[in-house]
Amino acid sequence: MTTALYAGSFDPVTNGHIDIIKRSAAIFDRLIVVVAINTNKQPLLTPQERVNLLVNAVGEIDNVTFKTATGLTVETFKREGANVLIRGVRNGADLDFETQIAGMNQFLDQKVETVFLPANPQWNFTSSSLIKEVIKMGGSVKGLVPEEVENILQARLRNTRPEK
Repeated sequence: MTTALYAGSFDPVTNGHIDIIKRSAAIFDRLIVVVAINTNKQPLLTPQERVNLLVNAVGEIDNVTFKTATGLTVETFKREGANVLIRGVRNGADLDFETQIAGMNQFLDQKVETVFLPANPQWNFTSSSLIKEVIKMGGSVKGLVPEEVENILQARLRNTRPEK
């Protein structure tokens, strides 16, 4: 049985993330989606809110489970008995960055194998940071995130638009 782990901050989950989850679940016997704490980011949503949004978006997929984790992804990988680490890549810059992370993960534990899944071209420009910025500036992200995610973002960010 092959267990894959897909970790990310998912703040918020986008349709690009959902696409990677669905495709990974179709490839591997078991997929663990981990809401990880990224120390370089100030999250808008709590870890539990992010898990709830993921469950609402793709919780019907039988071989997918959801968790939160702090610390190194490698430690979560070992603790969960994973065989493969999934990383989505949108472009060359993502690939360069993710290749560095994959190298460090393998340095930390030689058993960590990383599989890069290219983003579906329709999601190549989508990022959680960009989604939040568009909402802050009064734009629409309809079709880029689940409706529930858009509603939460609108409620939390619509009044944070900078003054001119």
